[in-house]
Amino acid sequence: MSDRRAPLRHQCVTSYEQMLEKVRYEGAYPTRGRAEEAVRLVLAGLGRQLTGDVRVELAARLPLEAARILTAQIPDTRPLTGWAFVKDLAARTGASLATTRWDTGSVLCAVAALAGPDLLTRILVQLPSGYALLFGRAELTRAA
Repeated sequence: MSDRRAPLRHQCVTSYEQMLEKVRYEGAYPTRGRAEEAVRLVLAGLGRQLTGDVRVELAARLPLEAARILTAQIPDTRPLTGWAFVKDLAARTGASLATTRWDTGSVLCAVAALAGPDLLTRILVQLPSGYALLFGRAELTRAA
């Protein structure tokens, strides 16, 4: 019987610089530095929301520097909804909600590409409502 979970060693498909360039392009940021600010902010916030195997597996699929940002955070005891997540990030930086929503979507779409569809589905199952759109997916409601 084999263990289907991702191994703990780091399996980076892309470099941190490539990730920053993807975020810079997708977010239409004027500089790489501005894209990196967004990446650091959003990954730190996501690190406060994820726990368990999905956190470990996501870290293994991110470039090493991005994984360090994600895993340096202590998960919150009460996860935030997607909208509360954006509001929390805006409050931490003093940026507008619109700018923070843009930053969040730009970064999480790049994260979704690195995570792959199966892991992303498991991440979205773990998180409260409102994150699917931030990751670039349709928000599906669960049947009652």
